[in-house]
Amino acid sequence: MDNNLNLAFALIGLTACGGSPVPAPSSATQPPVASALAATPPPTAPTPAVSSERAEVAAPTPPALPALAMEPLALPGATAPVSLDFLFFEPRRARVWVPAGGTGSVAVFDIAAHSFSRVEGFKTVEREMHGKKRVLGPSSGAIGDGFAYVGNRATEEVCVIDLQTLKTRSCLKLASAPDGVEYAATTREVWVTTPKSQTIAVLDASKPGVLKQKSLIKLDGEPECYALDAARGLFLTNLEDKGSTLSIDLRSHAVKDVWNAGCSSDGPRGIAVDSARGLVMVACTDHVQVLDQKNQGALLGKLDTGAGMDNLDYVANTKLLYAAAGKAARLTVARLEDDGQLTVTAVGDTVLGAKNAVADANGNAYVADGQGARLLLLGAAKH
Repeated sequence: MDNNLNLAFALIGLTACGGSPVPAPSSATQPPVASALAATPPPTAPTPAVSSERAEVAAPTPPALPALAMEPLALPGATAPVSLDFLFFEPRRARVWVPAGGTGSVAVFDIAAHSFSRVEGFKTVEREMHGKKRVLGPSSGAIGDGFAYVGNRATEEVCVIDLQTLKTRSCLKLASAPDGVEYAATTREVWVTTPKSQTIAVLDASKPGVLKQKSLIKLDGEPECYALDAARGLFLTNLEDKGSTLSIDLRSHAVKDVWNAGCSSDGPRGIAVDSARGLVMVACTDHVQVLDQKNQGALLGKLDTGAGMDNLDYVANTKLLYAAAGKAARLTVARLEDDGQLTVTAVGDTVLGAKNAVADANGNAYVADGQGARLLLLGAAKH
């Protein structure tokens, strides 16, 4: 082979290393390109090179994520569609509470018995919202010391429910419709976000079975969702219309921190906190961001969840986050790492519009399906 031909084959070989694979020659008598490269200089014991393509093929395939099986549970007394918003979990009796708007009731799911009880007697009202008529009623709540506190948008009340008898003890009228409801054990207070008036109502729950108005915290926007950082004595919420995340002192009721949530113009939605590590999880409409509570809310991590995020849940004992995206019809379970990153441990298909997941002590997730008037149960993730 003359020098010109050797040079031509060498150039062809160099192009193949950095670009697309070179097609095999059509003639069986024509020597392959690898022979031309090996001919100058002729090695005594050639060692075949391993191409990047072969290395990629040989790389181990990462294990598939566990898929969560879904069991739909029909809500008693509900006809689809029904207005569902917040769910909340009662640890001591292992029950999931489902305020079911238009039914005028709260469905209480006993996990061990796999059956529902109902708390009835809530008033409802029909209103037009975003061009559609909706029947409003009970929509949120929290578990306190011997009682549940349920917010009713129809009557602008928070009602006290005895956890043992599931009977209503009393109701307190607010100045504006309640959204999120949280119980602060250290101060024996019920905190209620009231976005229409851009306030948080703080209620005295020190007398068993009775609530009393204590104070009203005025904010610079509409509070959306909530989280309690008992270790630091803080109540956290988002201002959806301002794109910010706030922390408020439980004792003084003063705003302590204001951070940019970093969401789109649609604003932040759900919020959760890992008190021990100072990590705050904020749900944007299609992802979750992790903010550093110890460093002025600096962004640490991000997890894409799919579109349609609203509220989320976090279990500190297992360090697992539960995020149900309604438009994506998907539940994502992720472990919160020490550095603020979120590692997906399991996923599960839900249905269109299903959102606002809560988890029980065994890692099972429960998602609100308003369109189907159902509670969706998704089996525990392996981690």
